[in-house]
Amino acid sequence: MLLSRARRRIPLSLPRNALPQPRIATRRYASKDTQLPSLPKGAAPGPYLNDSFATHTMFTVDFFRRFLKFTAIGFVLLGATGLTAFEAAHLYVEHSGLSPETDEEVKKWEWDLEADRWTGSPNGGSDPALGFYGRHAIRSAWMVLNWGTGSNTDVVASKAFTGREGQGATLAPIQASLEYGQEFLRVAIESAEKAQKDGKIHPGTLTALLARRADVVERMGTRNSLDEARSEYERIWSQLAAKGPQAAHIALKLGDLNRRLGDTEDALAWWTRSIQLAQGGENTETPTNPPSVPESVPSSPLAQRTLVSALVSLSAFYATTGQLKQAQACEDASLKLLRSLPAPRAFDAATPPQALHLLYILHRSSILSIHHAEVLYALRKGSATSIDWLSQAAHSSERVALSLSGLPPVHPDAPGSKIPHPPSSETPLAAEYTNSKSMHGPAKALLRDARRTAAEAWNLIGVLSEGSGSPDANAKALECYERALGWAGVGRDKAGGIGQPGEGTLDTEYETFWANYVRTRDAVRSQEKR
Repeated sequence: MLLSRARRRIPLSLPRNALPQPRIATRRYASKDTQLPSLPKGAAPGPYLNDSFATHTMFTVDFFRRFLKFTAIGFVLLGATGLTAFEAAHLYVEHSGLSPETDEEVKKWEWDLEADRWTGSPNGGSDPALGFYGRHAIRSAWMVLNWGTGSNTDVVASKAFTGREGQGATLAPIQASLEYGQEFLRVAIESAEKAQKDGKIHPGTLTALLARRADVVERMGTRNSLDEARSEYERIWSQLAAKGPQAAHIALKLGDLNRRLGDTEDALAWWTRSIQLAQGGENTETPTNPPSVPESVPSSPLAQRTLVSALVSLSAFYATTGQLKQAQACEDASLKLLRSLPAPRAFDAATPPQALHLLYILHRSSILSIHHAEVLYALRKGSATSIDWLSQAAHSSERVALSLSGLPPVHPDAPGSKIPHPPSSETPLAAEYTNSKSMHGPAKALLRDARRTAAEAWNLIGVLSEGSGSPDANAKALECYERALGWAGVGRDKAGGIGQPGEGTLDTEYETFWANYVRTRDAVRSQEKR
């Protein structure tokens, strides 16, 4: 019923206009004559479509602008970092590498006087009077000489010096660190000479720099470098008072350099000065008497080391120039003098500076023993006597090398052998010497020389044993040659093939040791097959 009523209320048909009509959007286009509404004042018309060319250009320009900006910032940061690292390294060298010796025991045995000195001030560091460039040159020289140049490439020839007659430097391979080191020192010396004219520099600074450069150019090994080193030491001598252990040390260096350069008369004169100064005397004139061995040793440890080194140089000079009688007399007197030196009750109880001093004297006595054995053999005193002196020299040198390395006197790989295997030539110094500012350099050089002396002594024992004519002569000689090779750089376990010489051993020396070993080894094998 309700539904029928609702139907009656709604009409079945409606007028056409009564229904809602859909609205259609129409686009109106303005004609050319139609006026567009004006823009507000100050507004600029913009394109209806985006200008892609201008957009891409501005993006490119902005990219490169940011790229250059950040690149510049990177270079600035990189430069600042490099400059900071550079100055930090110089500050480290200034306050650590050039710091003075503080160990009183080292000073007691005067090892601080033999250390590389870079300034005359007892407070260490570089002399402020040298200025910015001079002080940086000193630190740079210290860096290249202690840290190296980062490359193993050698310099073909040094242009830093010429011969005494003005000749140019000969072509010869020179270690790059030595060349750069002496060049930096030359710059520092020039700064020191300018400061010396103004009277602002420390009195010992120029002398210390000249000594450092003389040591560096001497290590180059060429004739011109030796001549340059002699000139530098002569300048040092002219600025020193002719007295004291340091003057004796400079006189010893000049004597050795003159001998290497062939000036024997000057060499004898300087050795005479050195011996006299080491004894506490004074001598500024040219000595006329030949040097003689003193009857007592000086009290100064540095003077003792200088005196024994001068006696070794004098002994070698007499022996190599055919003056065998003078050489024998010099060696007998020198060995007698060294035996009179006081020794500690127990070597193990000695402090490292004292032990290094005793080892230095012991090694120089072993060199004198080798000279004495050679002279006695040349004087036809018999090979047995020479072998005794050589054995004493070999064992003394081995004791020095083992003590400096902190190793026991008998090698653990062959405890029952009369001639135990030597340690590797790469065995480092003991920590007490490595960590010492003043003793590291002398101890390292002494270890190198002791290994070389031990190898030479065992090789000579092998030569004399091989020529003795006894049935087991070859076997004894082979054992000695093995020992010599071990100290020269190759252990017995590596003797099956030729190796490389160790530090301080010349290639010619090593080749001689190897040839003797191979010859005797083949002879022993032939005897065993029979």
